[in-house]
Amino acid sequence: MGSLLQLRDALALRGQADTAQLSAQLNLSVALTQAMLERLVSMGQAERIAAAGGTGCKHCPQSRKCRTETYRLLTPER
Repeated sequence: MGSLLQLRDALALRGQADTAQLSAQLNLSVALTQAMLERLVSMGQAERIAAAGGTGCKHCPQSRKCRTETYRLLTPER
């Protein structure tokens, strides 16, 4: 089973990713991955980026006009 640290590291390596991508990479359920991402957001370590939907989606080969939210890590302030 994946840990919150593994999820954070995977997100750091990707830069930005959605729940499905991280779930597949870490072999976790989408529900668990979503809960872990929300935990990172609540801890102030990550942020949710609302997708614009439509033609702006570059990672989806089918151009399904989905509204997938992506996440990215926040850089700590010094």
